[in-house]
Amino acid sequence: MASAPVRSAEPATSEPAWLTERRGKAIVSAKELALPGPKTRGWEFTDLAALDLAAYEPAAAGDLDAATGLATRLTVPAGSAGLTQVDAASRADLAVPSGNGRPDGVTVMSLSEGAERFPELVAERFGTIVPGEGDPFVAINEAGWSGGALVYVPRGVAAEHPISLTAVQQAAGRSLNWRTLIVLEEGAEAEVWERYVSADEDSDALFNGVTELIVGPGANLRYVCGQDLSERSWVFASQRAEVARDAHLDWVALGFGSANGKVRMETKLAGRGAGARVTGAYVSNGRQHLDYDTTQEHAAEDTTSDLAFRGVLDGRSTAVWRGMINVDKGAQRTDAFQDCRNLLLSKRAHADAIPGLQIEADDVACTHAAAIAQIDPDQLFYLTSRGLPVEQASELIVAGFLAELVERVPAGAVADALADALDARLSELLT
Repeated sequence: MASAPVRSAEPATSEPAWLTERRGKAIVSAKELALPGPKTRGWEFTDLAALDLAAYEPAAAGDLDAATGLATRLTVPAGSAGLTQVDAASRADLAVPSGNGRPDGVTVMSLSEGAERFPELVAERFGTIVPGEGDPFVAINEAGWSGGALVYVPRGVAAEHPISLTAVQQAAGRSLNWRTLIVLEEGAEAEVWERYVSADEDSDALFNGVTELIVGPGANLRYVCGQDLSERSWVFASQRAEVARDAHLDWVALGFGSANGKVRMETKLAGRGAGARVTGAYVSNGRQHLDYDTTQEHAAEDTTSDLAFRGVLDGRSTAVWRGMINVDKGAQRTDAFQDCRNLLLSKRAHADAIPGLQIEADDVACTHAAAIAQIDPDQLFYLTSRGLPVEQASELIVAGFLAELVERVPAGAVADALADALDARLSELLT
């Protein structure tokens, strides 16, 4: 497949020289890289033949008022505040703390502004978790992102309220390269909600995101990320986390929108005693194609990871989940688990679930499981024989299928939002 045309963002006059230099290298890299084809490992089930990157001009500044009252299945907790970006225009709700070299308090601001005001902090961390070399979508993002989001929590500080980050695609026929950098220093705590949504449910656009999560020693991050883009749009996202010694990451992912694309989620347990729990759900209809590629990398001793995904598919939609547990050499006493289960509501829907293990240590406990099935006719018969209509019986079966997933999340705002989002999406399929 031919290499993609690349359009870089116009750098701000105050953009640091190191960032402008990185953009230039990314442009060269992207022009040399071909888009993945059907023989590219990991892309066998996601066809990009219909993707014409040249058809999507970079997004210009959007109308920030479009984010007010935006209808979406993904809601954020009451009392949360943070940053909203509509196409290339952004607005932060929180004042930025002072600081020499780096902020002295919880910080939420555009990544562009962060690179200008706190160049030492951003230069030290930017691109260290998701490198720009070798991946055309990451290179295109690095060349063309503007605005974006920076979340920074200093050492020993706990964010008092949930932090919300919302990226809205407003203009059709445009591409939005969205970039997020979240840094928690040693002993810090935060809860971050990130959403990718469309202002128009019929908009044909392209979303290309990169998220870097840096969880310092002894820190705790709860990260909720959902995409509810137009079902005519493309979505590509590279999301990676690095969890340091004795730190913990609780990651919740939701996928409802887009027509096609791929989301890659990678977690590296980099320090001894690090742990991660990843909970994901996707619901598709029509001719949607959702692709999730997850990696749990254990790079240190005594680390744990627990991943569970659930998919519900209707119509002629398709989904792919490919999960890999990597246990690096020397990562003894690793405890890792992954599980993906799919429920097909239509005989025309199709799912592929591909778990994998790559182990280079000898003292480990690693388990994986995957399943694909339609609604159990015996369960349906049992409920309908007791007077329930078929529609209500089907709803109860699907709700039960997803209940275990919701129960993985501690009771509170995250569990409520997860349940509400799934209920809203499923009601569209089952009514």
